[in-house]
Order: sequence, then structure tokens, then C-alpha cells
Amino acid sequence: MPGALIAFEGVDGAGKTTQLAAFVARLRALGLPVRTCAEPGGTPIGSDIRALLLRPGASIAPRAEALLFMASRAALMDAVVLPALARGEHVVMDRFFLSTYAYQAGGRGLPLQDLASANLFATHRVVPDLTVLLTLGEDHSRARRVERGTSDRIEAEGRAFHTLVDQAFREYATRAWQHAHPEVGPVLVIPADAAPEVVARRVWDHVMRVEGMTERLGVPRGMPAHQSSPVAVRPRSR
Repeated sequence: MPGALIAFEGVDGAGKTTQLAAFVARLRALGLPVRTCAEPGGTPIGSDIRALLLRPGASIAPRAEALLFMASRAALMDAVVLPALARGEHVVMDRFFLSTYAYQAGGRGLPLQDLASANLFATHRVVPDLTVLLTLGEDHSRARRVERGTSDRIEAEGRAFHTLVDQAFREYATRAWQHAHPEVGPVLVIPADAAPEVVARRVWDHVMRVEGMTERLGVPRGMPAHQSSPVAVRPRSR
């Protein structure tokens, strides 16, 4: 059986990388094969694109920025993601298509349909089995970015840009938006406004409660931490 594709998404400072690592560590502790990827990057050309996109002070027009992200994604899909899935490995992504919508459509104002078409080409129409969207208030996320003390080109954008990105992610967390955009696949919204270990438990428990996800991942029966009814998310679309 092909592996599952899961993406972690959210505003800068939401804790995606931390929560992805905790989730993957738990899968690996169960002996499950997992590959992690971060966008942009993950291949030689992707790493070069990442350095260009995130270099502080670089001047890149919005359409060029979007296409550079797509080029990195296309290389990653062909060289890493699709082969891993075919081998039966689960692939867990630090950012994917939802970030394209939030940053390039929400933040930069590019047309959603143009981005959707480019993404279909870059991904061979692959849709994540699940996207974990970590939500965090704008003030809280900004405080976390300041606390980190370093900023890449995107993180260093002004408050107005990050407000637009935050508003976009909030819209994407609604069922109405998700129903209208099956191209992003099922989305599971997790509040990230707590200590990392608390959020990690939320992520694991809620993913394990998604109907069919324990079987899809190969998690042994009885492993979910809490006895509760399945979480309702939209079926995966292709």
C-alpha cells in the first residue's frame, strides 16, 4: 500500500516544525516508515531556490516568488515524495499547498485559480491525505517570531503582510472554505496556543481520531490515547 502524505501548516511561529518532529517521533517509535520534508527545499535545486527565496533583502516579484516555490515543490515531488510514497513510506511535510494559498494568494494577492493550476502541474495532482493546520493568534505568533530573534525574507515582511496571511489561514480553517476547495484535501484544525507538549498531545489524539487514519498509517489497534468518536473531516479528493 502506498504511504500517506500529511502536511503541517500554519502561520510563522505556530510551531509547525516542533509539532511535526513530535508527531514523526511517535510514528517512528511504533516502527512505522516515515520521511520528512520541508518546503522550499529537500533537493539540490530546491535548496538553491530556498536560499534565494528566503535571503533577507532579496527583491522578488510576487509571480516570480510563487513560481520559484512551485519549482522547488515539483523537484521535491519527483525526487523524494512520490518515490517514498510508492515504497510505502509515510511522508510528513513542513508546509505544502495551503501555505501557497496563504502567502502567495492571501499575502501577495495572486489569483487562487492560477496558483491552483500551477500546483496541479507541480504535484502531479497529488492531494495530501491530511493537512494539520495549527492556528495561533496574530499577536501570539508575532511574539514567537520576535522571541526567535532571526528572520528570513518572508518572516521579515511587515505587519500588514502577516495580518493578511493570518486572515487567510483563519479563513482556510472554516468548513465552508474547505468544502469549496477540495484541491487542498482534508484539513484538521488544531489550536496551537498552549505549551508544545500539550499541543503535541492534541495533534496526535485528533489525527488518530480521524476516521480511517489509524488504518491508513498502520498504527496498531488500541494505540490512540483517548476513547472518543471519530473526527469528521472531508474525504480525500484527487
